[in-house]
Amino acid sequence: MPLRPVRLRDDVPPPLREGLERLRRELEVPTEFPADVLATAERAVANPRLPELDRTDLEFVTIDPPGARDLDQALFIERHGDGFVVWYAIADVAAFVTAGDPIDREAHARGQTFYAPHGRTPLHPPVLSEGAASLLPNELRPALVWRLPLDAHGDCAMPHVERAMIRSREQLTYDDVQDQLDNGTASESLTLLRTVGLLRERIERDRGGVSLNIPEQEIRVSDDGHWELEFRSTLPVEGWNAQISLMTGMAAAHLMMYADVGILRTLPPADNASLRRLRNVAKALRIHWPSEMDYPEFVRSLDSRRGDHAAMLYACTTLFRGAGYQAFNGVLPADALHAALAIEYSHATAPLRRLVDRYVLEICAAICAEVDVPEWVINELETLPETMAQSSRRAKKYERGIVDLTETLVLSGREGEIFVGTVVDVDTKRGRGRFMINDPAVEAPVKGPQLPLGQDIEARLRSVDLTTGVSEFTDVTPRRHRR
Repeated sequence: MPLRPVRLRDDVPPPLREGLERLRRELEVPTEFPADVLATAERAVANPRLPELDRTDLEFVTIDPPGARDLDQALFIERHGDGFVVWYAIADVAAFVTAGDPIDREAHARGQTFYAPHGRTPLHPPVLSEGAASLLPNELRPALVWRLPLDAHGDCAMPHVERAMIRSREQLTYDDVQDQLDNGTASESLTLLRTVGLLRERIERDRGGVSLNIPEQEIRVSDDGHWELEFRSTLPVEGWNAQISLMTGMAAAHLMMYADVGILRTLPPADNASLRRLRNVAKALRIHWPSEMDYPEFVRSLDSRRGDHAAMLYACTTLFRGAGYQAFNGVLPADALHAALAIEYSHATAPLRRLVDRYVLEICAAICAEVDVPEWVINELETLPETMAQSSRRAKKYERGIVDLTETLVLSGREGEIFVGTVVDVDTKRGRGRFMINDPAVEAPVKGPQLPLGQDIEARLRSVDLTTGVSEFTDVTPRRHRR
């Protein structure tokens, strides 16, 4: 499921901090690394396994949010005949981590990096994830370097990945790159990122796929002292950059399927009930969704610069429920497709932040080198999907809890007010449901007999609890009865 980032522009208020800490304890999200993990990481930094191949001639740059230190990917694009070559360097975590060592065991226990508004819990010790393994600018780093040849239409054929030493020239933010593209000062490589990104977006559209560029939720104090919810809209370059990562994941999937060994990221098709729910959310947000318009086309019509459309993009993440991993060795899985992308796909570009990527990269590097996949990889293939599933369940609960806490913060101080929204879920046996409020654009639980699914209602905010993230709405009245 795509990440739903939440940021607090101001200091975290004590009640919310208490709620965030409670949530962390309940889900057993760790705060520190054990001493043996930190000691092993320090030794690994002093004695990494470095490749002989030197590709410091490639003028890589990284593109990330401001202040990022865990830099997984670096990019360089050049023209090749009437097509292009995309060079994509991915941090080589395996240069520092040995199967079964304390770092590896702790990474398996965590599965991924966990994010919260007041900080994050990294997958690997910062000395690695923000230091020796990170593709920081002007530093010599081991990496897995993808060569992705594209034709003039943006189609990729004959991908190849191998280990090499690289040096990123510059750490850029999305704003930096977008500004350079807009004012004409961008390098040829960054200009080609726009060209290739647009081509890949068209291929995705023609394929029937869709990807979500989720805007950042931002909570701030308004001039009148209330907490407000805003959305940081995504820039076009964020979508183009995401297309490079997606293309690499597709290339990894196809390499592994060719070799009959690997692990795929899969997603079943959305069910009709989930799509009906999304249509009710669109209705609540007063966004027109024509009955003849399919889901991918609707998502592409949304503009993250608009608050209501940004909220709709958040709601669309519910269709990613059911995403999982399928490992195989000798027999391809029956359900190999990622339905949202409408193609086979694998996680391969974020090994500093996600455990499974390290395994995918090892498999692909072995395939391209025409050598056996390492035994330590094969030994974990059977159990890795469940390891990642457990981590994903915890991460989703953590994310959902954080969203609930921040949305109750936005509602705090408005107890007794009447809000208008649309009922998007109903549990008739318990007399409960959820309704999507138009302003502020939050989804909240509501109590009442005979809640009208898909219909507008008015409901009174009875209470807000910032430590549990629970709000209570009652006194439901159908909107048509308003006088």
